[in-house]
Amino acid sequence: MYAVVHHPDYVAPGAPGSTYQWNKNGLVRQILSESDDAIEWHTPDPMPRAWLETAHCPDYVAQVLSAQVPREKERRIGFAVTPLVSRRAQAVPGGTYLAARIALEQGFAANSAGGSHHALYETGAGYCVFNDLAVAALRLAAEGVGPVLIVDCDVHQGDGTAALTAGHPGIATYSIHAEKNFPVRKCRSTLDVPLPDGVEDATYLATLESTLTPLIDAVRPALILYQAGVDPFHGDRLGRLALTQDGLVARDALIAGLAQTRGVPLASTLGGGYGADAMEVAQRHALSVRTLGAAFAKSRLYLPG
Repeated sequence: MYAVVHHPDYVAPGAPGSTYQWNKNGLVRQILSESDDAIEWHTPDPMPRAWLETAHCPDYVAQVLSAQVPREKERRIGFAVTPLVSRRAQAVPGGTYLAARIALEQGFAANSAGGSHHALYETGAGYCVFNDLAVAALRLAAEGVGPVLIVDCDVHQGDGTAALTAGHPGIATYSIHAEKNFPVRKCRSTLDVPLPDGVEDATYLATLESTLTPLIDAVRPALILYQAGVDPFHGDRLGRLALTQDGLVARDALIAGLAQTRGVPLASTLGGGYGADAMEVAQRHALSVRTLGAAFAKSRLYLPG
């Protein structure tokens, strides 16, 4: 048994002409629901405006919540912020926060969306409207949870997350990513691990373990927020790395093992994954959630709330 957070507003159709895969989150829920896994489903509340404003400029928050985002910001985001997209943008950080709270009680929980690590203080970017990782981490830290370690394994650097949490004494950030991929201008994480194009399973996994292990031991987090993007996959449309499906599974198992052996609860977010076949991408995301859920269920890491 493990917990997954999902909200109907995660599936929000974009404006005509949008190339973003708006149905991916719904497909992930469908795949998980049809699996043999024992899943406890949870529906989050939208993230209150005041907490969104701990990470983002109040003017930008107002623009998103009223679906009146300036055209130049919508171009940076990659799609129009319609009223439905606005509702989704507020629901996703609520889901990441709820997954974190459940993980603190049960050891693990997944959000079936989230990982919007490119959103910055005054604007969204790279298909990200609000930075759910930063918002959730800042709220948890304010509520006395910490340290929080954000582990970002998306193929793209977690620039927005690094910028929005920089200097916070209760939050640390880790990003392992393709060095030459988006964004062009990187922000400094607590630890960045840039990789050359074409890195395959063995090198990736060895590098991940050798760099993340000492950081976890130094930070000694009370919680890990995991950006589990599947775009390091060799066939991903926006990736530059070359992991196989087995490599992605081994990555998630490694992350789970590092957390479990130290008694650290973990909440995962979906992150990036891009391709012509939305179902194929959704299956990779669902397998990531299932791999993490199975690892924590087997370890029986249930912690007091």
